[in-house]
Amino acid sequence: MRQEFHTLKINTSGQKLYEFTKQTLEWIEELNLKNGILNLSILHTSASIIVQENADPDVQKDLLNYFDKLVPMRNELYIHTSEGKDDMPAHIKSSLTNNQISLSIQNSNLLLGTWQGLYLFEHRLEKHTRKIIHHYVGD
Repeated sequence: MRQEFHTLKINTSGQKLYEFTKQTLEWIEELNLKNGILNLSILHTSASIIVQENADPDVQKDLLNYFDKLVPMRNELYIHTSEGKDDMPAHIKSSLTNNQISLSIQNSNLLLGTWQGLYLFEHRLEKHTRKIIHHYVGD
């Protein structure tokens, strides 16, 4: 059995989906990972990670618009507002999505669908440096 860890840092510049599929695939290739499970964890409570379509950018726009309507940035709706109008909405959005995703690697291939990509879903308005832990267990 083999275990590997990697911390991927992504600099964000506001609410948006930031694809990191390429960086993950490069890490898999660099370490020659064969067969196993890759667990991705984001170390933040106001951003999340998702698997989503990477072919049509309108999907990303629609997701952002939907989540902004679902969880509006209106301080009068929340008690926790110490870091601005996006503070509590960001925490709610991250609780509705994922802070961890597990994916399979088979024959050095990350098993994603044809139009699927890995995204950091930034829920805050300001710039941040986000960390995504890659933990591989396999052979």
